[in-house]
Amino acid sequence: MRTDMEWWTEVRRRVLTGELSKRGACREYDLGWHTLTKILAHPEPPGYRLSRPRKRPKLESFLPIIHQILEEDGKQPPKQRHTVKRIVERLRDEHGYDGGETIVKDAVRAWRQSRREVFVPLSHPPGEAQVDFGEATVRLAGEPTKVALFVMTLPYSGAIFIQVFPRECTETFHEGHVRAFSFLGGVPKRISYDNSAIAVTKVFPGRERMLTKEFLRFRSHYLFQEHFCLVRRANEKGHVERLLGFARRNFLVPVPDVTSLAVLNERLVVSCEKDLERRTRGKSSCKRDLLLDDRAAFLPLPKQRFEARRLVQASANSESLVRFDRNDYSVPVAYAHRRLTIVATVLEVRLIFEDRLVARHARCWEREKTCYDPVHYLALLERKPGGFDVARPLEEWSLPDCFGLLRRRLEAEDDRHGTRSYIRVLRLLEKFPLKELTAAVEQALAIDVTDAESIRTILDHRADEPVTVFSLDGRSHLARVHVPTTDVASYGVLLGGQAS
Repeated sequence: MRTDMEWWTEVRRRVLTGELSKRGACREYDLGWHTLTKILAHPEPPGYRLSRPRKRPKLESFLPIIHQILEEDGKQPPKQRHTVKRIVERLRDEHGYDGGETIVKDAVRAWRQSRREVFVPLSHPPGEAQVDFGEATVRLAGEPTKVALFVMTLPYSGAIFIQVFPRECTETFHEGHVRAFSFLGGVPKRISYDNSAIAVTKVFPGRERMLTKEFLRFRSHYLFQEHFCLVRRANEKGHVERLLGFARRNFLVPVPDVTSLAVLNERLVVSCEKDLERRTRGKSSCKRDLLLDDRAAFLPLPKQRFEARRLVQASANSESLVRFDRNDYSVPVAYAHRRLTIVATVLEVRLIFEDRLVARHARCWEREKTCYDPVHYLALLERKPGGFDVARPLEEWSLPDCFGLLRRRLEAEDDRHGTRSYIRVLRLLEKFPLKELTAAVEQALAIDVTDAESIRTILDHRADEPVTVFSLDGRSHLARVHVPTTDVASYGVLLGGQAS
């Protein structure tokens, strides 16, 4: 059975080559004169074309109502806008429409298509970057966990850098940049952002923005020019929007199962490095080669490394805890009820009173947790030793076995003040690391001296200051033996230089 195209071609060939006359073709193929003229004028069937839009008499008078409904929908919440079905119901109930739903659906589609935005392709010279945050899910220590994806891309070369963080905040925003600049080999001279509250405190009409103090500090360090997109104009940084999805699909599928985010970030750096070998559509060479042009336009990295941190002020409460980012961190009890400065980075939280660092904790990214350092409470427990065994900060404090033995000996020697004496030993951790104190306690137990003063003597002991054990009131104590040394050089002076 011949197709329409085969039949069309045969009629044209026979008539145009003179094999068959036009009248003969009309008789043989049962064609009208105008149809034959069309066949001879076109190498292939032109298809059906409307010379003018088809009239819709039932709908014409209702089109202004439909358009008004759709216009008003633009000001309503996205989840409470009209469906075609709801528009038809309103037309019937409120305006007497008795037509079908299909022509209303066509009218709605035509209206929406006519108002879809068209974008101008943007030029991206070397040395410019775009930054965005996204979300993904990873398995962290076996548990599904949502993480924030920091992404920086270079539209000219197509290079991409991605890192994962527990949450999007000032510290992770800055830390992502620091790592990206190091990976890319310089600072882009212009970086595009959306209007995140991390960087922008107030949006004015047009391009004017009021920036946060931390973003200004960050920009002042690296000296790049920032560019904030117009509100609801994410297309201005469409390159990073597209590559964010690319990175999620290619670097995080299947869902990573890792013990820590640090491990995952190391893998992502390797993935970004491998991606530099890829050539993107429309580019003359691979990303790695084009990155050289980007680097030539970059600003140099500052000699001093930028600290990605956040500064806030807070007061310690009556339990010697300072609240930051919905978590509580302990400080030494001497600073309870004091105003402190919190310096928070991605990895740690430092607490400062005036110009002194008084506490340091690993950063907690969970919510409503309390981070205790047991040493912070020992000074208070020395005054109130009865609370030692029920003190919450000490609940999960695991010490080497020698400390338990030391406590039993001290309490056996003095059942009234033994616990206080043990706490005095623990307070040596305020100045000495646990490893050193453990060694000193083990040595003290070996030579049967258990008081805090003797253990401190062991910790302070130097090779030129030997120690000795002496007995007092039936108990062993430790003391330094100061051995005088001879100044040999003085003999030369006394003998008038004859010592030589």
